[in-house]
Amino acid sequence: MQKKVAIIGAGPAGLTAAYLLAKANVTAVVFEKDAQYVGGISRTETYKGFNFDIGGHRFFSKSKEVEDFWTEILGDEMLERPRSSRMYYNKKFFAYPLAAFEALRKLGIIESGLCVLSYLHAKIFPVKNPTNIEDWVSNQFGKRLYRIFFKTYTEKVWGIPCKEISADWAAQRIKGLSLSSAIWNAVFKPRTNNADKNKVIKTLIDSFRYPKRGPGMMWERCVEKSIALGVSVEMNAAVTEIHLINNEWSIKTNTGKTFEGFSHVLSSAPMRELIASTYPKLPEAAFNASQQLNYRDFITVVLICKDEDAFTDNWIYIHEPGVKVGRIQNFKSWSPYMVPDPTMACYGLEYFCFEGDGMWTSKNEDLIELAKKEIEQIGLAKQASIVDGYVVRQPKAYPVYDHSYKQNVELVKQALSNYPGLYLIGRNGMHKYNNQDHSMMTAMLAAKNIIAGNQLYDIWNVNEDAEYHEGGNRGEVITEKIAERLVPERLKN
Repeated sequence: MQKKVAIIGAGPAGLTAAYLLAKANVTAVVFEKDAQYVGGISRTETYKGFNFDIGGHRFFSKSKEVEDFWTEILGDEMLERPRSSRMYYNKKFFAYPLAAFEALRKLGIIESGLCVLSYLHAKIFPVKNPTNIEDWVSNQFGKRLYRIFFKTYTEKVWGIPCKEISADWAAQRIKGLSLSSAIWNAVFKPRTNNADKNKVIKTLIDSFRYPKRGPGMMWERCVEKSIALGVSVEMNAAVTEIHLINNEWSIKTNTGKTFEGFSHVLSSAPMRELIASTYPKLPEAAFNASQQLNYRDFITVVLICKDEDAFTDNWIYIHEPGVKVGRIQNFKSWSPYMVPDPTMACYGLEYFCFEGDGMWTSKNEDLIELAKKEIEQIGLAKQASIVDGYVVRQPKAYPVYDHSYKQNVELVKQALSNYPGLYLIGRNGMHKYNNQDHSMMTAMLAAKNIIAGNQLYDIWNVNEDAEYHEGGNRGEVITEKIAERLVPERLKN
C-alpha cells in the first residue's frame, strides 16, 4: 500500500510532521477543526491590529533539529529576544529566576532566615520518593519557599491541591533547578555563548528566539510551505470518526465528508476525544481509562491600553491569593511588532479554569472588568489608561497530571499496539505536558518511522528523561544523540 498519512490537528506537532513528510514525497492531509487559525495553542490571534499569543511561547530548544526547522521556516524573521519575567507575591515583585540578594532583601531577614533553615531541613530530611508536587518542590526548595513561590500559583493553574498533582509535572517543568542552583546562577551568572548553551538549565535561560509577529507566524508560514510541497490542509474540519478496516484508515469529519485510503494516522487531538472516535473501539478497560483523562482550560483577557511603561517583562507569575489572575503577558515585550501603535501596549491576563465552570461561562464584558480591576490592584496599569479589551477561551490547554493519569495513558498505549499505523503525537495527543519543541520532536520521529517503513524510534520516550528535557545540548544532533536512546529494545539487537 502506498504511504498516505492523515494528520489530525494543525498545531506544531501536526504541521511539523506534514512538512517533513511532504519533503520526503509522502502524501499528507491535515485536518484542523478551527476555521481560521493554525498553530493550536501556539497560534497568534489578532484583534484590531494587535497580535497576542495563547499563553506566550519561547522558541528555545536543546535540539539542533528543532532549531534548524524554525530557521528553515522563518529565517531572519526570527528575533533574538531577552527573557524578562518576575513573580508577584505579597504586593512585591521578585525576579524570576530568583535573584538571591533581592529575594532575601524583599522577604526580610527573619523570613529569609526561616527559608534557609527550611531548605536545609529539606536537604537533610527529604521526602523519599516524592509522588506529588508539594513534596517534590519542597525537596528542591524547602517547604517555606514552596508555600511562598509555588503553592498558590500552581493551584491556580491546576484547580486542585498540590498534593493531588503528580510529581511528574514538576520534574518535567523545573528539572535541574533548586534553590542552590538558582542562587548560584544569580550570583555567578553563566556566560551563554554557543559552546556553553549545553550547560544552561532551561528554566534559567535568559534569551530566546521569537517570530516577529508571534508564534502563529511560524505555523502560518509552515502551512504555506507545506501546501507548496503538495500537502492538503482541510480547515474547519473536526474529525468525528476514524476507522481501521483491513489495515487501512478512513477519516470522517463534521462536514460529513469521508476521506479514505490512509496508511497512517498522526493525531495531536486530545487523547480522550480521539479514542472516543476510534473504530473498532478499544477494549473496555483502555477506553474507560482514556475517558478518565482530565484537562485544564484557561481564558486570556487582552487589555489594550496606553503605554505608560508600567512594566517591560515578557510575563509575570502572580503568586497572590487576593486576585484570580494567574499570569500576565506583555505582548509588546515579546516583540514590538505585536503592537501596531508604539504609544500603545497590549497585555494578556490569564485565568485558569475548567470548561463550563463559573469563570469559563462569565460574560466577556465581566471578564474584561475583572481584568481591569486586578491589573490596577497589582499596580501594573491604571484602569483609566485601558481603551479596549478582548477575550479568548482556550479549552484543553493543559493535560492534567493527577495521580491516575499515568496508569490511564499506559492502558491506552498498550491497546493501540493493535491499531497499526496510528501514532499519537504532541501535547494533548500523548497527554504529556510537552513544550513546543518536544511536541515537534514527537512528530519528527513519527515521520522518520513512516518514511523508513519501520518503528525506528519510540516516540513515547521523548521528554521522559531529564537529560533531553533540561540537560541536553542546545545544538546537539538529535538523530545521532537523543533519538538513538529512543530506539525500541527489539531493534537494538
